[in-house]
Amino acid sequence: MNVLLADHHPVFRKGIKCVMKDSKSLRFKGKVENGEVLLSSIKKHKPDLLILEMDLPNAHGAGTLREIRSHYPDLKVLIVSYHPEEIYAISAIKAGANGYISKTKSSKEIKRAITTVASGETFLSDPIREVMNSKGKKGKAVTMRYRKLSAREIEVLNLISVGKRNKNIAEALGINEKTVSTYKTRLLKKLNVDNVADLINQSRLLQITG
Repeated sequence: MNVLLADHHPVFRKGIKCVMKDSKSLRFKGKVENGEVLLSSIKKHKPDLLILEMDLPNAHGAGTLREIRSHYPDLKVLIVSYHPEEIYAISAIKAGANGYISKTKSSKEIKRAITTVASGETFLSDPIREVMNSKGKKGKAVTMRYRKLSAREIEVLNLISVGKRNKNIAEALGINEKTVSTYKTRLLKKLNVDNVADLINQSRLLQITG
């Protein structure tokens, strides 16, 4: 299985290869350090598995993932990131990823994520699975509220929660400020709140920002 590694941190790229050095089935065929050459690199190397950094320079998170999926629907994609799983794991899956792993996890867990996605299965860490699959009242509430939100709405909510203004959100997601305002209006309605402060409180209740 051919693997393309898209991450702009040299140390992390070396770490991934070291973690998977004993794997006889995976062959690392190339690397990508910038989102501008991501699609052309996929076309060139024809990978079966893409390990994609969520914060790859000149890429736009879930938007980039959706674009990849539109061109390469059968490509297996594992997202790696320093961002909290509680917000980005589910939105990444909604956008078309086959798995999500935090870079802060152990080498053993990262290897498990790569192996799981390479085998054709979906990977989420055990804590995230427990939250989403919980049969308890809290787990059901989280799941129900998550289902109300699109992947993009979750991204906007997370950026609001860390104090980003409309202009910053627009730049981060590659959209215009008017669209950001539209997403805010939808979030207010879907989460049944009246202002941004309440949106932030709701995000904490939903365990989105951790």
